[in-house]
Parts: sequence; C-alpha cells; structure tokens
Amino acid sequence: MNLADVARRAGVSPATASRALSGHPHVAEVTRARVWEAARALEYVASPEATGLARGTTGRVAVVVPHLARWWFGAALEGLGTVLREGGRDLLLYRLGDAGSRQAFFDELPTRRRADAVVLLGFGVDERERERLDRIGVGIVAAGTRVGSHPSVSIDDHAAGRQAMDHLLHLGHRRIGTIVAADPELDLAQPAGRSSAYRAALADAGITPDPALSVTVTWSPESGARAMGELLGLADPPTAVYAHSDEIALGAVRTLRRAGLRVPEDVSVVGIDDHPLAAMTDLSTVAQPAAEQGELAGRMALAGLAGEPVDPVVTVPTRLVIRGSSGPPQAAGRRWRRS
Repeated sequence: MNLADVARRAGVSPATASRALSGHPHVAEVTRARVWEAARALEYVASPEATGLARGTTGRVAVVVPHLARWWFGAALEGLGTVLREGGRDLLLYRLGDAGSRQAFFDELPTRRRADAVVLLGFGVDERERERLDRIGVGIVAAGTRVGSHPSVSIDDHAAGRQAMDHLLHLGHRRIGTIVAADPELDLAQPAGRSSAYRAALADAGITPDPALSVTVTWSPESGARAMGELLGLADPPTAVYAHSDEIALGAVRTLRRAGLRVPEDVSVVGIDDHPLAAMTDLSTVAQPAAEQGELAGRMALAGLAGEPVDPVVTVPTRLVIRGSSGPPQAAGRRWRRS
C-alpha cells in the first residue's frame, strides 16, 4: 500500500493525504479524520525517509553514548527519551563501543545525515570529531560534558568534588586518599574538576598532597576494589577515601569490609553520583541529577529545532548526601580494630 491508495480510498488528492498524515495545520478536521481512517483500514505505514524528504526533516534526534551499562548514561538517556517522545521526535541511538568503532562513526557521520539534531551524552570530542559534527549541519547539544560552543548541560565537577572533600576535612580527616576514574579510550574529556577539587581542598587546608594516596583506575566497581587494596597496602593508609563515582566507592567499601575494617570507624568513604545503590548501602555521596540532565538536553534540542533561543550553558546543582559511610577519624596512633 502506498500514499496514492490511501488518497484514493479517502477521496482526496495524494498531496492532501500527505498533509493530513503529517499533521499539517491547513487540513480540515473532517478530511484529516477521513484520511486517517483510510490509512488504518489499509494498514498504511508512512516511510520516515519519504516523509522527511517532503518536509525537509527526519523527525529524529540522534543520541550518541560511549556506554549503556553505567548508571549515569541509562538515567540520562531515560530522561532524554521521555522529552523527545513528548516532543514528537524519535530517538536514534548510537553506542560508540571501542576506539575503532568511535573513529568509524565520526568518519561516516557527515555522509549519513539521519537526524535533525545530535545529543552527545557524557563524553568529550577532539578537534577532528568536532569538525565532523559541524559538517553535518544540524544542532549539537552536549549533556554531562561541554563540546566547544555548542549548548550544554552538566554539573560543576569541581564544585561536586569540593563538597565531598570539604565534608571529609570538616570531619577532621587529614590523610585522605582519592580514587580517580579514567576511561582513556572513550572519554577524552575526563571529569578533571573532580581531581582539581581534591588538590584545591587539601591546599586550602594546608595539607601537602601525597602522590601515594592517589590511585587512577578504570571506571568500574572492581577497579575501585583493587584501588582500595593499593591504598590499604601503604605504610600509612588513609583515614578517608574520596572516590570519583559511587560505583568505584562501593568497590572500595567491599575491599575494606573483606579486610575486616569498619566503615566509617576505620576508614570513611565518599563518592559522587547518588547511584540507586548508594542509599541501599548507606554510602555518603554527592548527588547529581542524571535524568534531569537528559531532560534538559532534550528540551535544548527541541528548542533549537523550533528556532527558539537556547541557553548556551546550563549547570545543574549537586548536593552533599551524608549517610553512614563517613564519620570522624579515630584518634592519632589508633590501631584498626578488626570487626
């Protein structure tokens, strides 16, 4: 079945049938209803490509993510998808995968414009990739990071890191370890603010950073567990640990408990995110609204497509959530009491 069949059954021209099915405002309601009735009777399905060709759009927004398994990406994607669906746009999802897949994606991008806008979730781009994005001639929005001068929504990573570090310092900790998260293959724009916050907080407290207290790992709970093992192996282990994410922090807590140490009496742990498991495990953290960032990115994309003004940079606030994994350090010269 094609559009001509629908038009013939409804007793209208193909042009009128097309306008009725695409929601054109200059179609009488009685005519629109007759065309839709004919389309349903014939089980007609409009070709997205043909419809887009007629109106100069695809009706889709491309969303590019480096990961799907991590909590932040799933939550942001859910918020983004809800807004796009309510705005009448389909979501076209691209997962970058490894470095080779990422390069192939950006190589092919200018030759296959399949969407009216592109939203980048949680990863930065280099100059070459930015140039490829600019060449496709559609609006670009970034969520969880910033990409050149394109509209973006994210948290202030430095401010979030300071909330975590200042909390530990206010509790009285002076020997604080940090577990830095890195994904060198995919995340070219690391959350550097979370590391700068660690150094700045120590400097403001008059503490000289000890390089041995900083461990860089990949972004996973297992890596957090291994990093905590390294910190426990030091001659003078930390009394508190600030992790770049809750997933890493939960891995660190696992190692501490398996070592027979108490949290927070022996070692305090604070993360960033407010992952759903953080409340269940009583983890102190700095909460960031992941779904809200996705929703805001979706609204930015829709506003740009409608020709409406878009804020160039939106920073959503974070907040410290104090739970049972952080507390004051034991007295100097303490001995760890095995639980």
